[in-house]
Amino acid sequence: MQFTRTKANAARMEHIGYGIGLMAAALTSLSYIPQVRKAYPKGATSDLSVKTLAALGAGLALWIVCGMIRSDTVVIVANMLGLGLVAVLLVFKIRDIRRA
Repeated sequence: MQFTRTKANAARMEHIGYGIGLMAAALTSLSYIPQVRKAYPKGATSDLSVKTLAALGAGLALWIVCGMIRSDTVVIVANMLGLGLVAVLLVFKIRDIRRA
């Protein structure tokens, strides 16, 4: 099968790439939800590392900046969602540290 590069094919591939990006962003961002649900009860964050969550949060924040520089809405929104969920996990972890 030979792929002929035309404007129509390029536009189609751009749309397919955008759709794949949206699906990947949704899956990776929403993957934090089970962890948030598990951490919600008081005292349920003993398995979470503050350093790991902080590093993950910093990485997600840098992806947001990268998305802004590149004007990539999918990268911005996905990482903002992920950062929000990681922030919730950090809040739960700090809550549990203070109660211990």
